[in-house]
Amino acid sequence: MAEYVVEFGKDGSQVEPDGRLNAAAFHRNHEAIWAVLGGFLQGKHGDVFEAGSGTGQHTVTFAQQSPDIQWWPSDFNEAHLKSIAAWRAHTQLANVHAPRRIDLSDPAWPLALQAGNGPRDLLAVFCANVIHIAPWPVAEGLIAGAARALQPDGRLFLYGPFKRDGKHTALSNAVFDTSLRNGNPDWGVRDVEEVAAVAKRAGLSLSEIVDMPANNLIIVFART
Repeated sequence: MAEYVVEFGKDGSQVEPDGRLNAAAFHRNHEAIWAVLGGFLQGKHGDVFEAGSGTGQHTVTFAQQSPDIQWWPSDFNEAHLKSIAAWRAHTQLANVHAPRRIDLSDPAWPLALQAGNGPRDLLAVFCANVIHIAPWPVAEGLIAGAARALQPDGRLFLYGPFKRDGKHTALSNAVFDTSLRNGNPDWGVRDVEEVAAVAKRAGLSLSEIVDMPANNLIIVFART
């Protein structure tokens, strides 16, 4: 699985002595994301897996707002795993579990999540700002694994920039896409329809598209 375009902590942002990292994007997007994700989780009990948790700030912030939900963060980058663990220790939240090192390009990733005391039936899988900064097999593996792990009424939430019908939704996204592909031709802003086609083959259907600030989207998938 590919590393991130810029590893958190190496982009000039502050790193706390305990290893906690701070992502500027988190401060810009977490409220808007929670308005969608929290709306689905309201009144529910169960387990939520965050794929590619980065700094860990989304997990602990959302866990604070949903004490009846068990949160399972993950990442592939060791510095990010350290940050997630540090945020978990800092917040002392009982409903946040130790981060798992998960390779999303492997469709069998739910087995790694289930190891030990991990959950088998997920209420939701949440993934923010990952599939455009990773090779396409990461998106395929993430979706295939989610289809295996979600409970019958579960949902997969993907947040980030997306194209619609092969076209960018904003000039800034087009510029960003070009910069990504120049750096690594296997990366790039993904098309909603292409992601939906992968999901359909895995047994998931596109149930909702939500416009988000800064020309991003949340696309939601449910069992077909």
